[in-house]
Amino acid sequence: MTDYFELLGIPRSLHLSLDLLQQRYYELSRQLHPDRFMRSPEAEQQKALDMSSTLNDAYRTLKNPLKRAMYVLSQEGFDIGEQRSKDVPPELLEEVFELNMALEEMRSGDDSARPQLESAEKNFTRMLNDVDRQLEDQFEQYDRAQSREKLSEIRGVLNRRKYIQNLLDEVHKSLVPSP
Repeated sequence: MTDYFELLGIPRSLHLSLDLLQQRYYELSRQLHPDRFMRSPEAEQQKALDMSSTLNDAYRTLKNPLKRAMYVLSQEGFDIGEQRSKDVPPELLEEVFELNMALEEMRSGDDSARPQLESAEKNFTRMLNDVDRQLEDQFEQYDRAQSREKLSEIRGVLNRRKYIQNLLDEVHKSLVPSP
């Protein structure tokens, strides 16, 4: 499997320069573009197409900080599969219970839960912002130490973020009726 950092010729880092990433992507895109191989044998055309596709995947993955972190975790052998109920952050258990009750009320047509859901939406948005700031700090710490322990911590924070994002999505879905 192709290492995205190697392919783009940039250092393996969770906190990287998006300008450098974009510059390397454009340089390689011009070199590997399938149109440059139109007169080449079919095998070379296919190779250029495959490399161009891999380059696009690499760029999409590495330009997004969360996808980049998930990529590094998977490259380092961490399980990044679906969340399980045991991954619920303990400090959110009571709030999730109350939220589920309010969501059920809204789904059954009881609009009296709307203020509680609007408050939860603001709270989860604030929590996401806090988690994102925490991730920024941890990304910088990982880049300095490159330790598995730091990656393990990052994985835990990413799981917490994913859980909060899922809650926020559920609340938003209940507050904004589908057409």
